[in-house]
Amino acid sequence: MKISEQGAFDLASRLLEAHGAPPEHAALQARALVEAELKGHPSHGLLRLPRLLARIDRGLLAPGATGLHHWTASARLDVEGEDGFGPVVAMTAIRQLEQRVSQTGIAVAAVRNSNHLGMLAWYVEQVAAGGRIGIAMSSSEALVHPHGGTRALLGTNPIAIAVPTAGSPLVLDLATSIVSMGKIHHHAAMGQPIPEGWALDASGQPTTDPVQARAGALTPFGAAKGYGLGIAIELWVAAMAGSALAPDVRGTLDADAVCNKGDVLIVIEPADSPDLLARLADYLDVIRASPSADARSPVRVPGDLAQQRRSEALMRGFDLDPALWAELQALDRSTSLNLEG
Repeated sequence: MKISEQGAFDLASRLLEAHGAPPEHAALQARALVEAELKGHPSHGLLRLPRLLARIDRGLLAPGATGLHHWTASARLDVEGEDGFGPVVAMTAIRQLEQRVSQTGIAVAAVRNSNHLGMLAWYVEQVAAGGRIGIAMSSSEALVHPHGGTRALLGTNPIAIAVPTAGSPLVLDLATSIVSMGKIHHHAAMGQPIPEGWALDASGQPTTDPVQARAGALTPFGAAKGYGLGIAIELWVAAMAGSALAPDVRGTLDADAVCNKGDVLIVIEPADSPDLLARLADYLDVIRASPSADARSPVRVPGDLAQQRRSEALMRGFDLDPALWAELQALDRSTSLNLEG
């Protein structure tokens, strides 16, 4: 079924406020969820809303927290997330970095003890909109097997990079697993098999069953290369944020444990060159105009497809599992009745 951007945002904001989130925090968390839907990443969208509400109700998520900040060096910000919404804690930290980076050229925040960030592209895009380079990394539970292994020991450890240009920014957002675990959960919720090569089951055998994949391990993308990048991000985030390593991380996919993963956020001033942004935009256009191996599919640069999906979804709405929409509406009615009572 098709859902409008405004309808989804209003419902998500209303539910979050009803569970104790200040309006501005509810709006920020709702926006992060809806943007994932608009860009075609439902694994990081409204599917996660019931879990967020449950985490608030169980005292695992503090909806009013923005994080405690401590500058440990001129360009390094240490953030204790206080169990707050991931988007709220992260964006509060990013605004601090943006104020500092004009003096230091680069500014880095290491975040611990905040909740799931969702789609990382959303954060770095906002940095790029201000004319700066943005980088974001996050860790997760042990969900990915090492290259050549069968047991989940690494996080999906996504990284996103946005570089401003005179046109649209270049936006790269990828997990170091072949897919995110959220995508496996989405397939399970929809009752759809997963493609071959995405995951192993609990016994270490390849599977196309998303339920078995949830109990097994995701495959690193690009074999040894994705594995190498994933383990580097694993150690980088833990070393900076002082957060748990993957086997001990909890809280991004459940409503039962405190979220103890880490995040690293980086803001960088680009070179002071009057024609830089135009040159970057022209270069991306050269790539887009280059010969395609398939005449039906033009060459794109990272971020193009997501922006195309977003534009179409804003006009026509986005697809959502009817069962999930019904669940959210039921939560909304239940909340309204409780408030009236």
